[in-house]
Amino acid sequence: MGCHRFLNTVSRRDLLRTSATGFAGLALAAMTGQSGQVHGAATSGEAGLAQVPHHPPRAKRIIFLFMWGGPSHVDLFDPKPTLAREDGKQLAGASVGSDRKQLGTLLASPFKFAQHGDSGVWMSELFPHLSRQADRLCVIRSLHTEGNAHGEALLRLHTGQANLVRPSVGAWVSYGLGRENENLPAFITISPPRGHGGVQNYGNAFLPARHQGTAIGSAEIPIAQAAVANLGNKRLSSDVQRRQLDLIQALNRKHLDQATADPQIEGLIANYELAFRMQSTMPNVMRLESETQETLDLYGVDQDPTDNFARQCLLARRFAESGVRYIQVSTDYTWDHHQKVKEGSITESAKVDRPIAGLLEDLGRRGLLEDTLVLWGAEFGRTPMVENGDGRNHHPRAFTMWMAGGGARGGMTFGSTDDFGYAPADRPVHMHDMHATLLHALGLDHKRLTYRHAGRDFRLTDVYGNVVHDVLA
Repeated sequence: MGCHRFLNTVSRRDLLRTSATGFAGLALAAMTGQSGQVHGAATSGEAGLAQVPHHPPRAKRIIFLFMWGGPSHVDLFDPKPTLAREDGKQLAGASVGSDRKQLGTLLASPFKFAQHGDSGVWMSELFPHLSRQADRLCVIRSLHTEGNAHGEALLRLHTGQANLVRPSVGAWVSYGLGRENENLPAFITISPPRGHGGVQNYGNAFLPARHQGTAIGSAEIPIAQAAVANLGNKRLSSDVQRRQLDLIQALNRKHLDQATADPQIEGLIANYELAFRMQSTMPNVMRLESETQETLDLYGVDQDPTDNFARQCLLARRFAESGVRYIQVSTDYTWDHHQKVKEGSITESAKVDRPIAGLLEDLGRRGLLEDTLVLWGAEFGRTPMVENGDGRNHHPRAFTMWMAGGGARGGMTFGSTDDFGYAPADRPVHMHDMHATLLHALGLDHKRLTYRHAGRDFRLTDVYGNVVHDVLA
């Protein structure tokens, strides 16, 4: 059938609907274009490719290790001898700056703490492998945020705000820096949470559609069974798909010429092209068979209980060395210990300790840690008071995150909480400050990285945020 005859008998809508599911199915998942005006990112020859940062970067990319549910900081990175001495007593609100008379019954940590490395970073006995990487860690003990519920706190962690629909951190990074590899997206999220905000946690909101994160599986699916939907097409060859795509793109560009400017069509064209190219690159990056047995053992692949998170971390390293700008790795919703915080912390730490240490070691020996910023943390911490007899409640007032590599000042502990771990006592760091600092490490000024939407300029940190320069080398 000739091209002109085909165009006369098949509508553009029918063509989009019936085309091969390889490049088309993948691209259509992110085809919700938005209107807006770019203010904060440089432009390049092809939409989405690498752009010039605002200032010299310390890092080229970020790997975010997300512990969904909220680990207890006073059981992992923030030892409290006073909490141990006052175990079982009531915590007076006045002693931690609260207006409430009594805040609850104190619960001491059941775990031993020790200093590690030449720098003497304090860590719980639950992280024997990570403790060997202590001199690479910059532990920030004074994080605080808003949102006592997981949903609100996750949105603030991932998008900076919980009101309205805002772009995620990874989407802002993609928008600000573009893609380093033309065959891969700038933002990939491995095993993302489907609850507590779901796709908003890696969405593009009003930013152009190409900045939405590409999801691999979801938190509750073992990563060995996960895949990128419609990444390949077994029915049609690459050549046939390319010809289909060329025809569709010709129609899209004709529409764009007639419209002069249409961000929806521009985003559609860019996403179709990227989706087609991903078919030749993404499967190879996701194959772990090429890794040596020594590397698999370093992460804990094919071993219990580390296998699932080990595979996620190893994929993160492979995507990092392939040029992906922002990679998130998420646990399942298993850190929410309202009961049995001791047993739960033991179980969950054992799953991630070795893979995380392996990731840092592997990045380091490959020369990737110098320009890869690794971030560990969650939406909030846990209370120093007991809940349900042997658990701890949500606690956004104070918690711990750490960074390594990519310009982070290794072997450092920054900020502190009070004697009970209830509130920051020194050098508090708000979530907006953390976001500003992450962008700064990537060479992006959080005040200049803006996007005009609905008549106003938006940014990740809204009207807040200060770069914490002291945690950067």
